[in-house]
Amino acid sequence: MNQQEKGKVMVIGHRNPDTDSICSAIAYANLKNKTSDGTVYEACRAGEPNQETAYVLKRFQMKAPRRCLDVSPQVQDIDIRQVEGVDGQTTMRHAWETMRDAHASTLPITTQDGHLEGLITLTDVAMANMDVDGAGVLAAAHASLDQVCRTLNGTLITGDPNDRFEKGKIVIGAASPDAMEGMVQPGDVVILANRYETQLCAIELEASCIVVCIGSAVSRTIVKLAADRGCAIISTPYDTYEAARLINQSVPICHYMIKDDLMTFDLNTSVEEARTAMGKVRHQYFPVLDKKGRYQGMISRRNLLNLKRKQLILVDHNERTQAVEGFEQADILEIIDHHRLGNLETNSPLYFRNQPVGCTSTIIYQMYGEQGVEITPEIAGILCSAILSDTLMFRSPTCTPVDESAARALAKIAGVEVEKLATEMFEAGENLTGKTASEVFLQDFKVFTNGDLRFGVGQGSYVSEKNRDQAKALLGPYLEETLKNERVDMVFYMFTSVLDQSTDVLYAGKGAEELMAGAFHVEAKDNMFTLPGVISRKKQLIPALISYLQQQ
Repeated sequence: MNQQEKGKVMVIGHRNPDTDSICSAIAYANLKNKTSDGTVYEACRAGEPNQETAYVLKRFQMKAPRRCLDVSPQVQDIDIRQVEGVDGQTTMRHAWETMRDAHASTLPITTQDGHLEGLITLTDVAMANMDVDGAGVLAAAHASLDQVCRTLNGTLITGDPNDRFEKGKIVIGAASPDAMEGMVQPGDVVILANRYETQLCAIELEASCIVVCIGSAVSRTIVKLAADRGCAIISTPYDTYEAARLINQSVPICHYMIKDDLMTFDLNTSVEEARTAMGKVRHQYFPVLDKKGRYQGMISRRNLLNLKRKQLILVDHNERTQAVEGFEQADILEIIDHHRLGNLETNSPLYFRNQPVGCTSTIIYQMYGEQGVEITPEIAGILCSAILSDTLMFRSPTCTPVDESAARALAKIAGVEVEKLATEMFEAGENLTGKTASEVFLQDFKVFTNGDLRFGVGQGSYVSEKNRDQAKALLGPYLEETLKNERVDMVFYMFTSVLDQSTDVLYAGKGAEELMAGAFHVEAKDNMFTLPGVISRKKQLIPALISYLQQQ
């Protein structure tokens, strides 16, 4: 999320999103954008779309929402100070003037395409001015005639402004030529007054440049002789003392800039990580870069106090274990859901709509009607698909007459046949070709809690018995690995037959078999429970498991 997206409200479903989670986010963000007073709402997803969802999105020409796995505050969520980058050839004098005018203690040095080269601080400027060995700094820094001329507010009488000093030191010209002979070496820069004799002497001693002070006129003879000898002449309005004090500030800042071991942050760096890193150094300001390494601005410890929390609308869930990572550090504005009330807490009051229907998309369909917003064929198609998915084409015990009525009305708007669409969706979802056990398992997996117990339940719905058997063979060995990966005490996976309206359950974890046997009064066979008539995780499996746990 870039700086222009700070004001967006993210509409997001649960982790390991199913079709309802993603389609309801898209449809609700669309509804909010059509009825808002200027706030922008963006559909997001907390994981990868499963095969069924991918088919639905492609079928109705809808783009998958932006993936967002963590909504913890990031550097992009704070006020980034817009300190403009400067070129490395900027003089120390101009850098100081820029800092003074901008009330900044640090300047970033950037390339023409915006990439960071280094930093210069007020401390660096002060140290450069205090350097007692600075007589040779113009040559050491390869400063140009133009840089010296601009720093001294001078006029280049002769010489190429692009020429750079390669050797020599800075010399304050003596009052007499005799005294200068022991001071000036070839390549030196000589600061002097208006005396013809000293100017001539400096040129004959092969000075690379003479700086004539107090705006004194320079004779044609001196100008011609200097041009013939390759000696530049700069006329400055400053006196000798002022010119000598300022000339070292002609050095380009790239000579003094900090370029090694720079501490930078990118826009996606977490605020907590930035705070920890800042505490280890004494710098005041830190550059921020985008993902391509381009400079975006500066932040300080004080900026971390002006944190702008991300704003969320949650759809199709209200449990902590299912919410996107970092939700505790965001502001939740609304929750639209059809599940049991979970254990999610918010910092402030919010709009909460929870109805005992089979699908969140059914609720969103109702809200379109309540607010008088027309539903396009594309939105109707994904909402209808979500209802068919969540209700297993009206076979699930969670399905209500309201769901079926909504789905058939939406199908009419989308121009599709309900039964045909449902068959195509389920067939797309159960195709295991090229899929790993992890990819299949996480297509629809949720974590639940009861006291200190954490258990996960995944579900796959199958029209083809052959595909269902292949899924069992693929996922059976993976359940033990899931216990570690998802940090749960028990794990269950429901292989649901849409046509037979029954479910086979594989399980793993200490106490998992006893829990299933006690909750459903059946025995496992070949490490699997068969549950005739059970096809809903939300309304049949989870309530039975939790009820049994609470009785123990």
